[in-house]
Amino acid sequence: MDLGIKGKTALLAGASAGMGKAAAMAIAAEGAEVFMSARGEARLVTAAREIAAETGARVIPIVADHGTAAGRERLREACPAPDILVITCAPPRITNGFQDVNEAEWMESLATTLVGPVELMRQYLSGMAERGFGRVVNIGTGAAKSPSEIRILSGPARAALCNYTVAISKGLATRNVAINNVLPGMFHTATILERFSGWAKANGTTYEEETQKFVQQYRIPAGRFGDPADIGAFCAMLCSRYAGYMIGQSIVIDGGILNTTF
Repeated sequence: MDLGIKGKTALLAGASAGMGKAAAMAIAAEGAEVFMSARGEARLVTAAREIAAETGARVIPIVADHGTAAGRERLREACPAPDILVITCAPPRITNGFQDVNEAEWMESLATTLVGPVELMRQYLSGMAERGFGRVVNIGTGAAKSPSEIRILSGPARAALCNYTVAISKGLATRNVAINNVLPGMFHTATILERFSGWAKANGTTYEEETQKFVQQYRIPAGRFGDPADIGAFCAMLCSRYAGYMIGQSIVIDGGILNTTF
């Protein structure tokens, strides 16, 4: 299926691994020119080369932290007029309760998961509206909609981001600018691999055993963690020419954990 974004310019912030990288791969495969950023140069450059080799697309890596003003300016200089903007980041750590989080961690989380995305959108949305095409996808967390104490460093900031994006999406809809959020559950990302492998080492188990324990503890109906490629493909669809009527939605993709009708 041709998503109608061949020749478009896409900026993916936080895309050196996991869901961001999967989204970059899927969008590049549709023929878009891809600018992708992350804080760490080595993994970012490797990911960009891999995507370019697999898709044949032009892929430009930008070392930048979109949680800082300097990083966002670096992105603006490298990619001043994207048609597509996908924003994500490595998730904050799993917490052991509200007393486990200090002020410095709150500020770091807010800078990366709320202020950074808000300022990136503010930087680019007017240009998208003027050109008559824009697609924005924030990859957040299911904890934004279904609060969990182990995700309090992530869920509250992402919930605020959902609130903001839904609010601003209405006024941009007539200019063919669509802003939406994807709220994933547990996926086999680099961060999850590192975290659960650490638990496996401490417990004398394996990564697979630790993830399955989590599946059972949190009763994930699908019985497994997700594949980041699924999120990537879904993001590409939300960035397509066919997504112009999907406005201000926050879509949970979590294997069935969230138990609501709507």
